[in-house]
Amino acid sequence: MIRLTLPYPISANRYWRSFTAGKRAIVTISREAEEYKNRVNLLCWQAGVREPITGRVAITVRLFPHRPLDWQKRQRQLGAAWDDGVQCLDLDNANKVLLDALKGVAIDDDKWVRRLVAERMEPDGEARVEVEIVALGVEQRQADLLGVAA
Repeated sequence: MIRLTLPYPISANRYWRSFTAGKRAIVTISREAEEYKNRVNLLCWQAGVREPITGRVAITVRLFPHRPLDWQKRQRQLGAAWDDGVQCLDLDNANKVLLDALKGVAIDDDKWVRRLVAERMEPDGEARVEVEIVALGVEQRQADLLGVAA
């Protein structure tokens, strides 16, 4: 199992860069995306991740937006739902950027993600994302072990 606390992902809107070269449209990752991937790579290394998990994985993502300075005022006015108005990336966009950054570093490839659980958390300080990655085995039915067709 790998547990990581990583920087808040960049927006998927800023992840890709498009330009034209002659008559061809070219899409590549942005400089900001490269910097994010390099930061994730360094933090994985510092956390002891030396090789990516190969094969099937389950990933849990907990996305913490930045807590605004006026959070107490919002809490008094809105109660338990105070953080609904806090600026936060959409979970699906955050997951795409995060999985791409983890590819080849903590996981072999995002095609091996068999379970992905993502949750937006209540802001409690600095923006960040907490990730847990677990290797999944391949279940083999008992009949297959005996060479008997099911």
